[in-house]
Amino acid sequence: MNERTSLRLSPPDVLSPYRHFTRAEWASLRADTPLTLTIEDLEKLQSMNDPISVEEVIAIYLPLSRLLALYVAATQGLFKATQRFLGAEDGKMPYIIGIAGSVAVGKSTTARVLKALLSRWQNTPKVELITTDGFLHPNSVLEREGLMDKKGFPESYDGTALLRFLSDIKAGKRNVPAPVYSHLIYDVMPGKEIVIDRPDILIVEGLNVLLPNKPGKDIPFVSDFFDFSVYLHADDEDLERWYVSRFMRLRETAFRDPRSYFRKYADLDDAQAEKTARKIWQRINLRNLHENILPTRARASLVLTKGANHSIEQVALRKL
Repeated sequence: MNERTSLRLSPPDVLSPYRHFTRAEWASLRADTPLTLTIEDLEKLQSMNDPISVEEVIAIYLPLSRLLALYVAATQGLFKATQRFLGAEDGKMPYIIGIAGSVAVGKSTTARVLKALLSRWQNTPKVELITTDGFLHPNSVLEREGLMDKKGFPESYDGTALLRFLSDIKAGKRNVPAPVYSHLIYDVMPGKEIVIDRPDILIVEGLNVLLPNKPGKDIPFVSDFFDFSVYLHADDEDLERWYVSRFMRLRETAFRDPRSYFRKYADLDDAQAEKTARKIWQRINLRNLHENILPTRARASLVLTKGANHSIEQVALRKL
């Protein structure tokens, strides 16, 4: 047994449902997967305060891209075989990937990078991305129900609408609408929607997309529709630091827009702004992380663990 194999099959791995990889071990699985993104592409894809380098794409996302290429091809083959067995008409079943994790962990950048890479495959040219923010209840409903301080918690979403959307997508229906959320006005945009028309792959990004149902509820849950799922993990201290840093930058940019829901924070001095950001983090985001998001990590197909500088240091892949 070589050194790399012995590392992967160490005693903790034998008992764990995951195979664990160091960054270097995971990077070696890239094989000959080509890099199809430029530095300019990455600059457009990354989110505020979530830097991503070409080296990160090569080490982490190209091996993941290769793995997903194999998984998608196998799933497509199985679907076609089932269609032949049933004598069904030729159809199309999108491959759905879920991305979960805390506020400020970098889900949006990961989702956009994956979308860009996967859409360059020959067998999956049509890749779409949605966030579950659009399925939040409007602020008017959250205010009426006393849930504004629990925005992003499971109860703040229209779960029925989200499940209906995913069910329609998985069934191969055409032109399935999804609501649109504005981070500027901090609300769902009335009358606005995006239309998803039978993609090869759909990426669904959201805080709580891996959350199971409560005991006694015999209905599907969001992750039932996923073929693969990714959980982005980081230490609490790093997440808080990234959140505060993003808040401080937004105070100088988006918060100054007169339409911004957070316009009231734009004129705070540095000390006040940092204190406000930490209070919001502790009161809402950290609580949501520990009560709802972090407990779902063990349900993911793949766990990417970030270090203090936002780079991914460890990878855990669920065993088949």
